[in-house]
Amino acid sequence: MDSHLHARQAERMLRATETPIVDGLPDFPGILAAMMISPDLATPLRSLADTLLVKLFPGATLTRSERELIAAGVSAGNACFYCMDTHAAFAEALLQREGVGEDRSRVLTDDVKMGVLTGLSGKMQRLIRIALIVRDSGRKLTERHIAAARSSGASNADIQLTILIASAFCMYNRMVDGFRARTPSDPTAFQDRAQQIANYGYSDTRVTAVPVAA
Repeated sequence: MDSHLHARQAERMLRATETPIVDGLPDFPGILAAMMISPDLATPLRSLADTLLVKLFPGATLTRSERELIAAGVSAGNACFYCMDTHAAFAEALLQREGVGEDRSRVLTDDVKMGVLTGLSGKMQRLIRIALIVRDSGRKLTERHIAAARSSGASNADIQLTILIASAFCMYNRMVDGFRARTPSDPTAFQDRAQQIANYGYSDTRVTAVPVAA
């Protein structure tokens, strides 16, 4: 695990040295660079994030922190460090508001970023596995995976939401890394924004904190 952790940190540091390869990109890190291209783009991207990660989804039992963990897990699978670190930070802030201790919430989010799911409930383990399969190829998802998630307590809406989050975050990840949008080398850069997202969601004008990319 230590060698894997060191390798991932080295990869994060290397990604942080990269600069945008597309001319004319707004001077913002990560997905904010894409959103700032045009309000007509920012509005639906933020709205989609609110729909999948914040708002009531009929029939779903997933908490906001669990939804963020799915987003972080998919982003980790895609090695999109901006999205992985930012949504892990959001999940950590939400877990703490749900009563999970600081140390425990940090371990859970760090583990998900490393692909370690054993600390999660059986339901969440199976849902994140579904998300990672969809990340790779939707055609690889089978009825056996769906049945395993149902047997662990996932509702049909939980599975639907998981597939939607996985699909959406492949899009967000590709935007960030396709542009080579600036990415912080330090995951703590997302803490201020995490508190605002936990408070207000994604579309609220009070969300103003911008992660500083080193």
